[in-house]
Amino acid sequence: MTRQLGVAMIGHGFMGAAHSQAWRTAPRAFDLGAEPAMSVVVGRNADAAAAAARRWGWADSGADWRSVLERDDIHIVDIVTPGDSHAEIAIAALAAGKHVLCEKPLANSVAEAEAMAQAAARAGTVVMTGFVFRRVPAATLARDLVAQGAIGEVRQVRASYLQDWLADERAPFVWRLDRELAGSGALGDIGAHAVDLSQFITGMSIESVSGTLATLVPERPLPGGGTGTVTVDDLAIFTARYDTGVLGVFEATRFATGRKNSLRIEVSGSTGAIAFDLEDMNTLQVYDATTPQAVRGFTRVNVTEPVHPYLEGWWPPGHALGYEHGFSHQVKDLVDAIVAGGQASPDFASGLQVQRVLGAIEASAAAGSAWTRV
Repeated sequence: MTRQLGVAMIGHGFMGAAHSQAWRTAPRAFDLGAEPAMSVVVGRNADAAAAAARRWGWADSGADWRSVLERDDIHIVDIVTPGDSHAEIAIAALAAGKHVLCEKPLANSVAEAEAMAQAAARAGTVVMTGFVFRRVPAATLARDLVAQGAIGEVRQVRASYLQDWLADERAPFVWRLDRELAGSGALGDIGAHAVDLSQFITGMSIESVSGTLATLVPERPLPGGGTGTVTVDDLAIFTARYDTGVLGVFEATRFATGRKNSLRIEVSGSTGAIAFDLEDMNTLQVYDATTPQAVRGFTRVNVTEPVHPYLEGWWPPGHALGYEHGFSHQVKDLVDAIVAGGQASPDFASGLQVQRVLGAIEASAAAGSAWTRV
């Protein structure tokens, strides 16, 4: 009989929808060593949580996450709440012996992330930070090419995450604009992905930063009338130095008019380059500087062959994957780690390292963009 792993998802909304799709799909797309069961979804409002359960296929719902941790049939806690509650929920879940998947950024502060990483080390259960774009096949191919030396020695990194959902100053105030709930703005919300993916692809770690943050629209209309004060950054621009001495240039903004979800990573090397853009997520641009000069240029590689990581088990060659598939791959990797009795990647230590980068950027910005150690 297949081992069953009861899952409790704490929080719902946009990420709740994405994670629910993954929990439902992964055991049908892959031969997992254990069967995830969508046991319960929990939210602050019992009626909203019940509606989410009906819509997404959870067996039960509730409004008290603490009582869920007492259930023997719950083995995995999936945290998709705003950042202000990540640490409290994760630490309690780990103390209760649960495996934990936590959305990024790991916490709202370095201190909280450190406490979470320490709790994970004590617990010995499997933990994962939700840097889902590591699991896009084209991004994984980019990492493999860099590791294989296909572009030679890495010399420079350019990374950005560009969105425009706040470009209209009439866009309403939401929780992501409140520092108490979100921790930071564009920096933590999307800049964290750019930081993590750049390190994942290059195999290098950021050790110092120089950053600037800006809030472009300080007041936003509230749904019930009046305005709310934006207490986070709208735009983050920073330079990073990796542990190899290589420099990287980063931008995270929700004011890039016309850009909906463009996570871009370009790595320039001594004999070539690679470029990835999430808005064209099934392709990788590859440049080979060793070919004859007359025919050199970026080659658009269609990353849809089942030989690539995460593509086996889906569709025939040439059939593309979408945004939601990365979340299914995340579930697969988490369950595989639980079954194997190993550790998942990225774990909370990886989430803490990114949190330290974010904290250093904020400290640098507060000090007039001074270079700051991570």
